[in-house]
Amino acid sequence: MNKRKIAVVITARPSYSRVKTVLTAIKNHPKLELQLIIAASALLDRYGSAVNYIEKDGFKIDAKVFNVLEGENLTAAAKTTGIGILELSTVFDNLKPDVVVTVADRFETMATAISASYMNIPLAHIQGGEVTGNIDEKVRHSITKLADYHFVASEGAKERVIKLGENPDFVFNTGCPSIDLAKQVKDHSNTLPFNPYEKYGGVGAKPDLSKGYIVVMQHPVTTEYQDSRKHIEATLQAINQIDIPALWFWPNVDAGADGTSSGIRAFRESNSLPNVHFFKNMEGVDFLHLLNHSKCLIGNSSVGIRECAYLGVPVVNIGSRQNRRDRGNNVVDVDYDKEQIKNAVRQIVLDGKPQPSVVYGGGDAGIQIAELLEKLPLRFHKTIMY
Repeated sequence: MNKRKIAVVITARPSYSRVKTVLTAIKNHPKLELQLIIAASALLDRYGSAVNYIEKDGFKIDAKVFNVLEGENLTAAAKTTGIGILELSTVFDNLKPDVVVTVADRFETMATAISASYMNIPLAHIQGGEVTGNIDEKVRHSITKLADYHFVASEGAKERVIKLGENPDFVFNTGCPSIDLAKQVKDHSNTLPFNPYEKYGGVGAKPDLSKGYIVVMQHPVTTEYQDSRKHIEATLQAINQIDIPALWFWPNVDAGADGTSSGIRAFRESNSLPNVHFFKNMEGVDFLHLLNHSKCLIGNSSVGIRECAYLGVPVVNIGSRQNRRDRGNNVVDVDYDKEQIKNAVRQIVLDGKPQPSVVYGGGDAGIQIAELLEKLPLRFHKTIMY
């Protein structure tokens, strides 16, 4: 019996942990063959290469696509996408997958969608139908129109995909696969199971975490990339004035990342930051353990909207990156303002953990998606439904 070949393209560090349970379910399915392609910033060490974690977890990488152009600006992002189309087309031609799976809405994922669509390969999209603003909004809905199957993470997202003219027979609310990992952490997490300093190194002070800590993860916003340094400086000033240990994670490779990174480095040179330690990357499950035991998450990462909602972790969400995204009751929205950030952190630390939410599913998305990938008819043509 020939197995159906499923090519999954991972283009960024967070995307791996987001679909790890999907990869596992495909790999373990008797009628599916996993073809794993790692591309773009997921291969770059300075953004926390995902390759070591992927191989450690027992996955075989079938192809690597080095396509990130230096610059961390809008031109570099556009050219990175163009190189991705060229390289991924060759990879797909060699691997000859039956279905290509693309994840979420980062700009590099557009290359996956275009290559698969132009080559008449059925395309499955995970996490379509959501709302955020900035370039992710355009990329996400464009991929929806190119995709043949839609594995969305919430009921609101399902409704939006159908309103975009997609056939409801091929739109499935599986929940978000990242919640699968959050469920594992929540079910088996009484204490933090590792020492982050010993396991991951990093740089900066090593404050005592025994009385609680906060986690910071802030990325540049592509439509506001010129202001990325100013944005990160407001957060740095706020964290430096809050007397709580902070574990800070490096930003994604987006337009404006150089402003975010240089802002962090410059601030570190002129301030002692006795309560802050910086990490480049962390295994997905370990990161969720870290969040689960934290007082709150600060920044603009979607992990605050998704996994933290399920875990019941408070979030101070800064700026517009997660604009209008479906959310639980764990999020407080603030502007790029030092005082707003400080006040919000102090308030939610006092309030304690909110009630968990299942707005993004209950923890079985990976298995659902694998089952659908095996059963769905192979199709690469469609007609708009409205």
